[in-house]
Amino acid sequence: MTGNPSAPGPSAVVTGAGGALGRAIALRLGADGFAVGVLGREGELLRETADLLAREGIRHHVLPVDLRHASALDVALTETEQRLGPLGALVNNAAIYPTTPLFDISQEEFEDVVRVNQTAYFLAAQGAARRMAERGAGAIVNIGSITFHGGWANLASYVTTKGASVGMTRALARELGPLGIRVNGVSPGAFPTKAEEIHENPGEYSAWVVDRQSIKRRGADAELAAVVSFLVGPESSFVTGQTINVDGGWIME
Repeated sequence: MTGNPSAPGPSAVVTGAGGALGRAIALRLGADGFAVGVLGREGELLRETADLLAREGIRHHVLPVDLRHASALDVALTETEQRLGPLGALVNNAAIYPTTPLFDISQEEFEDVVRVNQTAYFLAAQGAARRMAERGAGAIVNIGSITFHGGWANLASYVTTKGASVGMTRALARELGPLGIRVNGVSPGAFPTKAEEIHENPGEYSAWVVDRQSIKRRGADAELAAVVSFLVGPESSFVTGQTINVDGGWIME
């Protein structure tokens, strides 16, 4: 499904665009002038994101992809450029987060998390960088998590992959900078999204979060999207290899 076709311009791909944060990022980049490839698992949430982009008159293309199937990523990037124009930005946002005590994590579960949260990030970044290098410009943003900085019980697989995203961000920034490609990361704090369903008492959890933040309120999805917008835009042209915590002053490092 492609919305509002017109002359090709810079395009951006957002993975996990059916989720709250991915949707906010897609809408913000669309408002910034990007045509947006919304990539994620097929379903109602992905269609809702497409509907919102259409309502705002943002050129977009929906790419239903299961990130466990790595070969589909290159196809999705190619299709985005064919439909929407040269790839200018990639936001690696999709993630899964099973909550399992360490001793109960099976190899299959661990490898599943790695496929989605780590391998797919790497392959998407690799494919995007190849295309960006041909034009000598582009920006990649990897969405991490403050759980990497603080450590979280029962989330060992997820935290491991989010730490890997920080390392990958630095390595790719070093290698791709001479080619005109910037790579940065954003680590969200505890935003009030569907992910909070893993907690038994969301109200208590929300109070616990605010108590630990310097800013005494919950963050809004648009606030995270604004930082991503900065990192893929021209005003951050001298910023690369950084991971910015967007967490209301929870983790300060």
